[in-house]
Amino acid sequence: MVAETKLYDALSVSSSASQEEIKKAYRKAALKHHPDKNKDNPSAGEKFKEVSQAYEILSDPEKRKAYDQYGLDFLLRGGGEAPSGGGGGMPGGGFGMPSGFGGIPGMGGGGTRSFHFSTGGGPGGGAGGFSFSNPENIFADFFKQGGAGMGDDDDIFAQFNGGGGSRGGSGGRSKFRESGGGRRRAPTPEVTTVEKPLPLSLEELFNGVHKKMKIKRKTYDDGSGKRKVEDKILDMDILPGYKAGTKIKFKGVGDQEEGGTQDLHFIVQEKPHDVFKREDDNLRMYVDLDLKEALTGWTRTIPTIDGKKFTLSKGGPTGPGFTETYPHQGMPNSKKSKQRGDMIVEVRVKFPTSLTLAQKTHLKDIL
Repeated sequence: MVAETKLYDALSVSSSASQEEIKKAYRKAALKHHPDKNKDNPSAGEKFKEVSQAYEILSDPEKRKAYDQYGLDFLLRGGGEAPSGGGGGMPGGGFGMPSGFGGIPGMGGGGTRSFHFSTGGGPGGGAGGFSFSNPENIFADFFKQGGAGMGDDDDIFAQFNGGGGSRGGSGGRSKFRESGGGRRRAPTPEVTTVEKPLPLSLEELFNGVHKKMKIKRKTYDDGSGKRKVEDKILDMDILPGYKAGTKIKFKGVGDQEEGGTQDLHFIVQEKPHDVFKREDDNLRMYVDLDLKEALTGWTRTIPTIDGKKFTLSKGGPTGPGFTETYPHQGMPNSKKSKQRGDMIVEVRVKFPTSLTLAQKTHLKDIL
C-alpha cells in the first residue's frame, strides 16, 4: 500500500509500475503536452510540468521509495518525522494547481501550510526540502539518456518545430526552451540525420536482398556518464525494384547527442552494370554491329537480368538506333511486385574510320 498515488495518476500508471512502464508513460505524456506542440493551449504547459515532475521523482528509486511510504509533502519538507498514520496524503491541491505541484496542504496538526516550488531548481518547500528541476531540463535529459529509442515507429522529433531536419536540410528538431519564469537556458543543439551511401548491384536490386550493416556509434556510459564507442548491427531488407535514391531509415541508432540520438539513413546507389543500363523500371542494352553485319544481317544471343537467353536475328540492313523491345523482362516495380518493366535492345553500328579508293569505288558500284 502506498501513501498516495497522485504522481502515478499523472502518468496514468499503477503504483506497481516498472521503471520501463514509467519511462514509456512519461515519454507518451511529455510528447503529447510539450509546449512546442501546444502553442495555442497554455494549459498543456502546466500538464507538461506535472508529468515531468512526476517522472523526476518516480524514476529515482530512493525518491520513489520515500514517496510511496510517506507521500510528496514529506519529500518536499526534506524528510524529518514521518507523517502520522504512516502516510502523507494530499487532501486537495497538488496536481491541477496552476503552478504544477504548488499549494499542497501540510500534514499533521497546527492547521495547513502551502509549498510553492520553483521550476528552476531553487528553494521549494521547507529548508533542505526537495525542489523540482526545470521540466524542460527533465525532458532534455530523458532523451539524452536514450529515452527516444523505445520502439515507437513515430519520428518523435518531427512533432516539434515543423518536422525533423537532416544534416544541411531545412526544418529542425525541438530546441528545448524555458517555459514559465526563470532564466533562459541556451538552446539544445539540433539532433542530426546522418546519411550514408548503400551501393548495390543491379542483380541485388532485381532479386531483393537482406543486408547486415555493422556501424559504430557514440553513446554515454550509464555509470560514469562518459562517452564510449559501441558496435551495432543493423538488419535491412532491400525489396526487389528499389531504385537509386531510395532511403532506408533507422531512427535513433546513431550517436547520442544532447537532446536525442541521431537517425541514420542509407541511400541506395546502383553500381554500374556490364550489360544493362537502368531506365526507371526498364533495362536497356546495346548490340554493336560492324558495317558489314549491319548491311548483310546478323545474329546475337541476348541475356536477361534473371538469366534467360533470347536469340535476336536480323537479315539487314539494320540502321543505327534500331531497337527491339522484350516486354516484362526489365526490373520489378517495388510497389507492384507482379509488374515488371521492359528490356530494350538497341543497335549501334561501327563505321570504318577509313576506306581505300578501291573500296569506295566498289561500294559505289554495289550501292
